[in-house]
Amino acid sequence: MTSTEPTAVNERPADALSATERAALDTVVSDLAAGETHWATLSLTARSALLGAVAVTVAAQAERWVQVAALAKGLDRDSPLVGEEWLSGPYVVLTNLATLRGSIAAIDRGESPLRNTRFGRAPGGRVTVPVLPGTPFEALLLHGFSAEAWLEPGVTEEEARSRAGLGQRHPSRTGGVGLVLGAGNISAIPPLDVLYELIAHNRVSVLKLNPVLDALAPVYTDAFAPLIEAGLLAIVSGGAAVGGYLAHHEGVSHVHITGSAATHDVVVFGPGAEGRARRAAGTPLLRKPITSELGGVAPIIVLPGKWTSRDLTFQAEHVATQRLHNGGYNCIAGQVVVLSRDWPQKAAFLAALRVALAAAPARPPWYPGSDARVRDALAAYPGATRLGPDGGRLLIEAGTADPAALIGVEAFAPVLGVIELPGTGQAFLDAAVTAANEDFLGTLGANILGTPATIRRLGPGFAAALERLRYGTIAVNAWTAMGFLTAAAPWGAFPGHSMADVQSGIGVVHNAFLLADTERTIVRGPFRPFPRSVWHGEFALFPKPPWFVSARSAAKTTRLMTEFVSHPSWWKAPAIFLSAFRA
Repeated sequence: MTSTEPTAVNERPADALSATERAALDTVVSDLAAGETHWATLSLTARSALLGAVAVTVAAQAERWVQVAALAKGLDRDSPLVGEEWLSGPYVVLTNLATLRGSIAAIDRGESPLRNTRFGRAPGGRVTVPVLPGTPFEALLLHGFSAEAWLEPGVTEEEARSRAGLGQRHPSRTGGVGLVLGAGNISAIPPLDVLYELIAHNRVSVLKLNPVLDALAPVYTDAFAPLIEAGLLAIVSGGAAVGGYLAHHEGVSHVHITGSAATHDVVVFGPGAEGRARRAAGTPLLRKPITSELGGVAPIIVLPGKWTSRDLTFQAEHVATQRLHNGGYNCIAGQVVVLSRDWPQKAAFLAALRVALAAAPARPPWYPGSDARVRDALAAYPGATRLGPDGGRLLIEAGTADPAALIGVEAFAPVLGVIELPGTGQAFLDAAVTAANEDFLGTLGANILGTPATIRRLGPGFAAALERLRYGTIAVNAWTAMGFLTAAAPWGAFPGHSMADVQSGIGVVHNAFLLADTERTIVRGPFRPFPRSVWHGEFALFPKPPWFVSARSAAKTTRLMTEFVSHPSWWKAPAIFLSAFRA
């Protein structure tokens, strides 16, 4: 995978650190080893209470968290885009904490986190676990959205129940001291990774921040003070040498990284030509396990059907959101639209897409290297359409050009590609799935958009296509980011990658039901927003989603949602809906 983030480790050798710096890091690791011993003695009741204390401190720091993150990304404090920082910051962390507490409480009672679960079935004899909605509050606030985790073929319902709980089924079996190399794009990722390490694996963590979001260090310190004070978490800053030193530290038993495959390979095999030679030979430098979430090129498969003009506009805004959310600096950003060249409405959809990309609110290209990646894309496709207030967004309609630079390179920038395949109906869907599996880089997430009528007509063929699509999260009439926002949904690449061919990563995170043997997550949403959803036969009361880049009330709505999950109350719901309907 092409590198999309600044290399977090090993750009400089660890001996570039001074003796004082190394000694300080040694102390961090040894102190965490003592914290690991403390964690092993904590009862499940005490662990749940500790997470409750973290929820209180996260809620107290939520507004400061959002303000610091928005400032780091160059957002005006009054911009609706600040809503992105509420949702992908404190909101998702608070929902994760609440769900983890529920899972621990069930285990503490001698029950499975899946004690009351009504399992489903998927093609290939798979058992499925509903993960959204998880509470009556979610059923109301996210009405019309659902998600299920597919377990690996052959796993039975009884096995799913008995294995759920992971590390909390054996709380005294600890996993040592881990290193979490934090992401630099989404502020919730580092704390979510730390929480998963602690609860799923009984592993305490040193969190090494990505320099891009170093400004959040004091916020994280205050928000996660209960974990730090208990000796279960330490937060450090610094450049590549710090990450490299810790990754290879004898006191660190495991590494988890969110970033790019190129950075992963530097951690595992070393930099430069020598590192590439070790990777080819399968002789890693890193002598410990590593898990990872590394992005990729996410397809957006558009099923040809009969769309109204309002459908075209709404779904064009949906696609623009998948690309432009957070400026385009998301591992799960939709990157390539896959269209049927035989769809009569293809030209109308592309026209609506140009309008949506151009009209999205302006924001600075805040992530390092963005301008260079846009220039690279423009050099590969000089006929690209430049859109937006400053022309910094690219729409690349590949046509007859070689699509390799679109489907084989993660852009990590406001660059959206379009490729066309022949056919309609099942033939088109099958061709799109084959292309996504065989030609696209990575396996983190894929999106499918189509009218309910089209999906019904496809029938079993649609279900078979979902089974064939080898991605960790698949969203149908939703964005795969909904899987990221769903606390109980396993999040990660499709299983099967190796250290030498890591693609979108190894292992899962989030997964607050603590499921074992997971394969993928399927997210579903309404094709149309309320009230058009109801007019066209979908029972979905959700208006334009607040994560849309075109949602005018996003900041207020997501702030209210965050306040809701910190102190749930039915009395707060009307204000959320009122704000959401003003989007």
